[in-house]
This record gives sequence, C-alpha cells and structure tokens, in this order.
Amino acid sequence: MQLSKETIKNISPKPSLVIPDEKIFDLPEKILQFGTGILLRGLPDYFIDKANRQGIFNGRIVVVKSTSRDGTDFFDKQDGLFTLYVRGIEGGNKIDEAIIISSVSRVVSVKEEWKTILECAHNPEIQVVISNTTEVGIVSSEDNILSSPPYSFPGKLLAFLLERFKAFGGTAESGMVIVPAELIMGNGTKLHSVMLDLAGMKKLDDAFINWLQTANQFFNSLVDRIVPGTLTKNDRQVTEKKLGYKDNLMIMAESFRLWAIESDSERVKQILSFTTTDEGAIIVSDIEKFRELKLRLLNGTHTFSCGLAYLAGFDTVKEAMNDGEMSLYIRQLMMLEIASALEDETITYNEACAFANTVMDRFLNPFLDHQWLNITAQYSLKMKMRNIPLLLWHYSKKDQPPERMALRFAAFLLFMKGSKNEQGRVTGQRNGTTYTIQDDNASWFAEKWGSENPDLVVDSVLGDKNFWCIDLTILTGFADAVKNNMRSLMTNGVAQTLHRFQLNKLSV
Repeated sequence: MQLSKETIKNISPKPSLVIPDEKIFDLPEKILQFGTGILLRGLPDYFIDKANRQGIFNGRIVVVKSTSRDGTDFFDKQDGLFTLYVRGIEGGNKIDEAIIISSVSRVVSVKEEWKTILECAHNPEIQVVISNTTEVGIVSSEDNILSSPPYSFPGKLLAFLLERFKAFGGTAESGMVIVPAELIMGNGTKLHSVMLDLAGMKKLDDAFINWLQTANQFFNSLVDRIVPGTLTKNDRQVTEKKLGYKDNLMIMAESFRLWAIESDSERVKQILSFTTTDEGAIIVSDIEKFRELKLRLLNGTHTFSCGLAYLAGFDTVKEAMNDGEMSLYIRQLMMLEIASALEDETITYNEACAFANTVMDRFLNPFLDHQWLNITAQYSLKMKMRNIPLLLWHYSKKDQPPERMALRFAAFLLFMKGSKNEQGRVTGQRNGTTYTIQDDNASWFAEKWGSENPDLVVDSVLGDKNFWCIDLTILTGFADAVKNNMRSLMTNGVAQTLHRFQLNKLSV
C-alpha cells in the first residue's frame, strides 16, 4: 500500500506512528516554501505539521520545486505526504518514532508551473515565505524578473512579491513575513539587501520598492538538525513492513531540533504561531547566543575531538561515545573548559552546560554513523575559526593552559603530520594505515613536520602569527602543555594518554 491521502485511512494505528487527521487536508495554504530539501522537510515542515495537529497554526505549505516534474517525483503520487522517522537520544531516552507529515498541500514546479506560483501571490492567507536554497542561493545577480521563471532564488522571490504588490495595491497588510533558512550568518538581512539591489538594478517602481522595504519583513534564522536523508534500502524495507505502507519520500532525522528566528515583533509571533508548540522552534530578539552555543559546543567539540578520536582508532562518533574514557573526556571538555570559556553577559555557564548535555545526546545517537575522518575536512580552518577564539576566551579568564584543549591541539598537530604521495596528496598514518588529509593547508603542515622534532613543530606552528592572526606561544604554558601531550601521544598512544590524564585528575 502506497502512502497517499486516500490510503491513509487504511493504515493501522501504532504507538510509534503519528497519523494525521483527515481534517488537516482541508486547512488553507498559508506558507510558500522555496525548496524540497530534506532539511526543510525535517525541520520547518515538521514544526508546522505538529502545530496543525494541535489545532494552533492551521495552515499548509505550497512547496516550490526548482527542478521539473518527472517520473521520479513522488510528491504528487503521495499528495505531499511523507514519513519523518525520528531516531535519537533525548534527555538520555531513546527516541524511535515515525510521523506522517501532512503540512505540505502541494508541490509545484518552477520550470513548468511558474504561473501557478505567481497565482499564490493573490492568496491573502499566504503570509509567510520560507526557503533553503543552499548557501549559494542568496547571491546578487542581474536576473530578469520578467522571465518565466527568473533563474535565481532572489529573482523568483522578487517577481512573486511584485505580483503580490500589484494584486493587493501595495497595502501594508499584504506584506510578507520572510524567513530564510540558508546556512549563512544574517541570512534574512542578506536576502533583503540582495532583493533591494535587484529591484534598484531593474529600476522597479519607487512605490513598489518602498512597499518592499516597509511592508515586508525579512528575519534572520538559525536551523540545526541532522537530517541524514533517506534510509538505507534494507532499513527502509524493514521500516515499511513495520509501518504497513510504502513511502518513497521517507526520511530520517535526529531527535534534536532548533529553528531560532530573530524578531521582537508581536505580529510576527502571531503569524508564526507554530513556534509555540515545540521548544525547538523559538522567536527571540537576538539569535547570536544560539549560534555561539552551536558553533562552539557542537561544531567546536567536533573539531577539537576529531583528530584525537580518529588517532585512537575510532572511525565514527558513535564508536568513540561507546568508549567510557573517550566519552567522559569529551563531556569534560565541554563542561569544564568550553562552557566556562563561553560564559559572558549573554550566555550563562548553566545555559552552556544545558546545551552541552543536548550535544552529548546527539553524539550518543546510535542511529547515526558520523565519520570522524569526514569531520577533519579543512581541519586547520575549523580549528582557527571555531576553537582559537575559545582558547583566547579561556585565557581572558584564567592565565593557565586548558589541559583538555591542549591535548586536543597536540592531537590536531599529530593528525596533520603527513607527507605527499605520488598523486600529490598529503597523507598521514594511523596504526599502519594511510589516510588522506583533506585540508587546503596540508602541505604547509607537512613542511612544518619536515624537522621531525615535535617541540620545534609545536613552536613553529603556534608561533605563526600570519596563520593564526596571533602568536599562540605567548599564552602562558600552552606551548609546553601541547609539547608534553605530543610526546605522550607519540610515545604512549591515545588510549594510555587519556587514561593517565584521568588518573592524574583523580589523584589531585
């Protein structure tokens, strides 16, 4: 049985399956969504679906699909329905739940149904635009907005808003709430700027440009949820058998979810009422706190830990978290060093620790196979952007080396100890096996390791002000701590180094 609006009544209820009420299919369309990607389906579409089931938002989504319709497009066949399989750890508890998402009313193709998309501009109930067109979607261009369709996302949106301006005579009430979810800082601000530039470039009417500026509201947002995508063939077959229906659009997501939208407008909170139904969807006046927590505690911990964990012999995050000593050490890094470094007038230590606990749950997710080697891609840039600020914040509060950061920095340098092969790639060695160092600065680190003297390598790398924008050897005791850890890693290995560290801490 294929999932669809007609067959949904024949699906047997199960404790781990959420089935929508048929009344949801009669709800009006209230949102225009640019993008059919898995992040949008696994996050905004999920929140809107949850709100509809609770009788709060009561609106559905028209999804704009950038590619043409063909035989592989199952959205029509399944009436926009798809299963979101949520699997992970939340508050220490295992989550394993399937939700039939019914928030999507229809999917329309830009290439073949552009007029249909413009017709949506005439619908007064559609007040919201959301998007995720990847980071390259919000870029300036000289797009022709009179094309059918324009080729860029800003061009399409500008054409849609121009149609709406004409349809409603430029009234203030007809303005849209626009929330981009692209993974760039200031996504709403940037989209607004690009739109105004394009409108000016095309010499659009001053009245329209004024309406674009004053009646439409663009908001920055931050999205965070791991949505690996489709299940493996075997997993999907097992899941479909358990659920009792086939679903060609089924995707999996972790249980953690966050969509932070930056606004202090009561009107916006009313329009985006779906944010009241789940603690993961929030509207706040400043989202930078959430960006910092994610960047430093999730991404920063990944970056600090990937070299150490990989050299210890762990291929995935899950494997490392199943090792008691490594798991404890990762927790200590977050709680004792990163959280304290983050503490300032906007982020309390308790807030940082609470977020760290959610990160631990995410790392412990038994359903994800996150490869440490993939996390090491552009290792040096990530270390510079994510973790050097943490190191400096630590020293602004304590004039002594952060021991766990120092060990991980030593592991980072040891991971970057490579040499060029015949193909010109820089490779390293782990327990007799070769790995490729996927880093634009891999050759630079290989040159640093040419001396084969670890102490000289540490001094040379840390002291390179051009690379780090600061001489890291001036930080009290940090270079010596990295050197000591480097010697231990090279002599004793990761496991014994970690074990000795824990013993030393217990004996203090």
